[in-house]
Amino acid sequence: MGIQALYTAATGMSAMDTKLNVVANNLANVETVAFKRSRANFADILYQTIERPGLRGGLDAPLPTGKQVGVGVQLSSIVLNFEQGAPEITNGEFDLLIKDDGFFQVLAFVDGAETALYTRAGNFTLDSEGTIVLDNGMGAVLDPVITVPSGANDVSISQTGLVQAILPGSSEFQDIGQIELARFVNRQGLEQIGDNLYRQTDASGEPILGIPSQDGLGSVIQGQLERSNVEPVRELVALIQTQRSFELNSQSLQSADQTLQTLINMTRF
Repeated sequence: MGIQALYTAATGMSAMDTKLNVVANNLANVETVAFKRSRANFADILYQTIERPGLRGGLDAPLPTGKQVGVGVQLSSIVLNFEQGAPEITNGEFDLLIKDDGFFQVLAFVDGAETALYTRAGNFTLDSEGTIVLDNGMGAVLDPVITVPSGANDVSISQTGLVQAILPGSSEFQDIGQIELARFVNRQGLEQIGDNLYRQTDASGEPILGIPSQDGLGSVIQGQLERSNVEPVRELVALIQTQRSFELNSQSLQSADQTLQTLINMTRF
């Protein structure tokens, strides 16, 4: 059993190392626009059964308890928390916040092919041609594509995603585009690819596109951004707990090693 204890403690240390990586990533992205914190989930490993509960004993009566020894822990999943982040007022003309459910759909080149991607980050800007793009270094274009004509003033974006502007030679707002949002049956199934972007998978299902504020989709707020939903105090507590758990598993490993050394020494006599 001493040898098994070594492996069991090692699985605990490996699990805490993974949790530490998750917590560290959460803390590193505390200022990332619309970042969603992650949580590591764990599950115990299949047990070594010495005696199964309910087996018939010497008097042909079922044993009230069994004899099972756990062999450690394993990572079961790392899930995203899509809780709404706090709003930050920026007054930026192309800064957009999604209130409640939904993602912006953008087009970007991934592995040499134009791909539809999704983001909660609304820090948009204009490229050299006046097209609305995500300000994340990839030049991801908002989809459907919306181009602001040269010389347009007072770009207004309503909560339903209608984009209007005062064009040259006019004194009234005119429609120049319509923002759509996407939602998924299983948001947890989206793949994170970095740069505040998600990619659909078989687990997430196909995107359900629609007009903001309709059919269960959230509304769009101009001049605001969604902050990260990471709570530094909570993550620091998790950091301390993870460190202590790692140390305890390390002590278990050392104790198992000392027990084995004692057994080895006993066999020499």
